[in-house]
Amino acid sequence: MPDRKDSDSRKLLRRLKEILAAPGGGQDRLDQITHHIADSMGTQVCSIYLFRDAETLELCATEGLRSEAVHQTRLRLGEGLVGRVARTGRYVNTADAPSAPGFRFMPETGEEVFPSFLGVPIQRVGERLGVLVVQSLDKRLFSDDEVYGLEVVAMVLAEMTELGAFQGSQSDSMPLAHRFPLMFRGGTGQEGAAEGHVWLHDPRVVIANPVGDDPEAELQRLHDGVNRLRETVNTMVAAADMGGGEHTAVLETYRMFAHSRSWLRRMEEDIKLGLSAEAAIEKEQSAARARLEMAADPYLRDRLHDLDDLSNRLLRILTGQGNDTGAEMPDDPILVARNIGPAELLEYGRKLKGVVLEEGSVGSHAAIVARALAIPLVIHTSRITAEALNGDPILVDGDQGIVHLRPEESVAAAFRDNLAMQAEAQDRYASLRNLPAIGTCGTSIQLYMNAGLMADLPSLEGSGAEGVGLFRTELQFLVRNHVPRRAELAKLYRHVIDSAKGKPVMFRTLDIGSDKVLPYMKPQDEPNPAMGWRAIRVGLDKRGVLRMQLQSLIRASGGCPLHVMFPFISDITEYEAAYRILMHELAREQRLGHDMPSDIRVGAMLETPSLAFAPKRFFEMCDFISIGGNDLKQFFFAADRENERVRRRYDTLSTSFLMLLQQIVARCEEARVPLSFCGEDAGRPIEALTFAALGIRRLSMRPASIGPVKHLIRRVSISELRKVIDDAQESGLTNLRRPITEWLARQ
Repeated sequence: MPDRKDSDSRKLLRRLKEILAAPGGGQDRLDQITHHIADSMGTQVCSIYLFRDAETLELCATEGLRSEAVHQTRLRLGEGLVGRVARTGRYVNTADAPSAPGFRFMPETGEEVFPSFLGVPIQRVGERLGVLVVQSLDKRLFSDDEVYGLEVVAMVLAEMTELGAFQGSQSDSMPLAHRFPLMFRGGTGQEGAAEGHVWLHDPRVVIANPVGDDPEAELQRLHDGVNRLRETVNTMVAAADMGGGEHTAVLETYRMFAHSRSWLRRMEEDIKLGLSAEAAIEKEQSAARARLEMAADPYLRDRLHDLDDLSNRLLRILTGQGNDTGAEMPDDPILVARNIGPAELLEYGRKLKGVVLEEGSVGSHAAIVARALAIPLVIHTSRITAEALNGDPILVDGDQGIVHLRPEESVAAAFRDNLAMQAEAQDRYASLRNLPAIGTCGTSIQLYMNAGLMADLPSLEGSGAEGVGLFRTELQFLVRNHVPRRAELAKLYRHVIDSAKGKPVMFRTLDIGSDKVLPYMKPQDEPNPAMGWRAIRVGLDKRGVLRMQLQSLIRASGGCPLHVMFPFISDITEYEAAYRILMHELAREQRLGHDMPSDIRVGAMLETPSLAFAPKRFFEMCDFISIGGNDLKQFFFAADRENERVRRRYDTLSTSFLMLLQQIVARCEEARVPLSFCGEDAGRPIEALTFAALGIRRLSMRPASIGPVKHLIRRVSISELRKVIDDAQESGLTNLRRPITEWLARQ
């Protein structure tokens, strides 16, 4: 850009810096800023709109429009040209605003005489803060230089907003950023409730000075930081070199971004206009985030994520803040992050009270580990990382998928009362630990627990579980950067068996694929991965891994009973193939002189409706069958359990789904094969009781659910509930939740 433009821009930014440093209220600062921007750009109007709440913008200051409109004019997100800028995160530049798409006439402002309009977003790394607008009397398009310059000014305003420069500028009822209570509605990743204080996994970098006093010095700082970044990335790529393949290709793309001249050039231009090196990085990062939100192509989104991550790395290099900001983790930490990998979550371990993620899914690695750690997890909490600060009080309701950040005292008090009632109930359940789960009619139900980590095993005795109905073996694969060795797995599995102290452990073979992609496994580009190459399908195609895992289980169980369960069987031929591989490995291990299991039981997970219609031979071949309720329900209703818009529409207690379960019970009874139900619904007392009434005599759930389920089973007649179910079905009801809950209320 021309030197004069550079000089004008730096002069304006220095003036903004002086306004920030001077004493005075927030409204006075805003008024001065709009005056100086209009004067500098030669426009008749400059206005600042800030978010009143997540969906509403308020005119907070103006030079040129009617002063009485300030704090009175409001726009919904997406409404008018200002709302359009706020929604898209992109500028709008027009010489004839009234004819532009989406224009909304606001007579109280008097803006009808100003046809030229330029609006740019005030945003900080994807966090929408407001909109900066200039307007003029003459019909003209603003030049590229003017657009670019106004974006630079908006970047400084964003940082000033973050630093609290405009507190007191809003109307009395307008909340202040990072100070007011917020509620986030997300999705349930793991049930449970917790109160604590925020611990950010990836803390925000604080930029104390967005304006650069010496452009040459700032450029040198930027170049030094970029050189250090490139060295770090080069070292990382070299250390991860695995002889080519997709992993190397991804890292090479990452390195390409680090060496991008266009990325560096844009930051250099920002600095020449007056930004500090840190503010220039953030300006380009904000632009990348805006493009990321608009990108539909998954590949492009991944590449923009790379650029986002590089920006964070570069900011930490320049500020020296790093991941370790010096803040101390609170005694009751609740982890808040955009997303997190399984190994990172395991490093925190059980010190966490809960986890809140902006992204994630109910079947993600983080959700799997959260279930194993038995800590509440809420996912899809959009923008919480932009709002939360380390140490903020926070309430996590994993049952409802709700998070309260900086809650009001009345909300916190009600939440604590609920926690106290739950704790009191758990104390009551503890007294049932050694008592059997027998209904008043004499029907006995076996209650098992789910596990996946060694840390889960102490719960086996404490919860009163009769065994482990599901041991998820994939966790040991997910938290490593390479395939575990056979000896490692054999040692781990032996430890699990010994820790069970004679109680049965059902080892499910590797259930990967879909959303459980191993770090060292080439991702599959599948349109519907939940119904794609996963679980036993991977095992039968990659037999080396399945054989190695079966060998580890056989060696671990020498002298003890062994229960092996194959996941996601959809056809009898898959079970027969897996069964033959297991028999082959048993014979091989015996020839090699290894101790054999004292008994071997082989079963299958029934997770697809097709298996309910399998030939009788399948049921006769199995030593046990476990219904995988989560997958079975999603495939039965054709409702993706990762999709919040559809997964809650379908009830486990719908007549059609219960009739499917009754058919499975009948097939198993005919073949005299034990049947269990494993999944989230097994741990919900009403659903668990219903399964028992249908004839399912073994239920497997998270340890914390065993007490509530046992408590209800021991209080009612299971045979009488079966009559209630039969009568309700005969009456033509399409859902049995109401008659079942009404019957329970009378007991």
